[in-house]
Amino acid sequence: MGTVTIREVGPRDGLQSEHPTDVSGRINLIRALVEAGCKDIEVCSFVSPQAVPAMAGAADVVAGLGRLEGVRRWALVPNARGAALALESGVDAVTATVSASESYSQKNTHRSIAETVQELPSIIGAAGRLPVDVVVSCAFGSPWEPELDADDVAAVGRSALEAGATAVTFADTTGTALPDRLERLIEAWGTAKGVGVHLHDTRGTALVNAYRALQLGIDRFDTAVGGLGGSPFAAGAGGNLATEDLVHLCDGMGIVTGIDLERLLDAIPVVEGLVGHEAPGRVARHGPRTRRAD
Repeated sequence: MGTVTIREVGPRDGLQSEHPTDVSGRINLIRALVEAGCKDIEVCSFVSPQAVPAMAGAADVVAGLGRLEGVRRWALVPNARGAALALESGVDAVTATVSASESYSQKNTHRSIAETVQELPSIIGAAGRLPVDVVVSCAFGSPWEPELDADDVAAVGRSALEAGATAVTFADTTGTALPDRLERLIEAWGTAKGVGVHLHDTRGTALVNAYRALQLGIDRFDTAVGGLGGSPFAAGAGGNLATEDLVHLCDGMGIVTGIDLERLLDAIPVVEGLVGHEAPGRVARHGPRTRRAD
């Protein structure tokens, strides 16, 4: 029996493409996730509210939550100023992004990959004592460059570590990953130990990719409750791998996540109330296999 670490990104990635929701609603969602046993939660993003209106009020979210015993509150930061604001807010850790796709990098940040990598030391420096996980977006391809060389993607991740990142996560931002692409990237990276994956379900492959990742020895995943999410800068990008779907799979395989599936499902009405539509996650919709029909 193994263990995995799940970073719940629903309050950030899950909501960023939705219509803006108030701070109190986002705090209620985070508290419901804590009650379910989530120990790593990306609670907000210190991006410009003009660029991503749904993420306005990041500092208010952190202040409203206060310290959460045993829980790391993560924040996404786009630049050094965002990292400084995150540190000032009192969050516990930050994520920063660099793209493996040149086109996506230009569309998302209006900078080249090289320019973004060059900015990482200033972001990491501004984050001070906080751990920094660099998420390599479009690590398995993008709509503009569907085939990316695994060695080139791994090199971007290594550049992040050289810049001072404490961890690297490879993200399937637009849902182009397949198990063989995952295998090639891990082979190019050299080890499954310590690396994270962030999977999207645009083409219905997120869970099969997660299963292959588990077989390869990857034990760190980003997921979003209800399967919400998607990049506002990549048209057609689907939602994240649903947290409840991965927990359901792990429970069935005897892998410990520390998350209570039934209590996690109690958070689904909170999510749906915030966004005003049904959550797309499979287990959210149909229930776990162990639930008896009435």
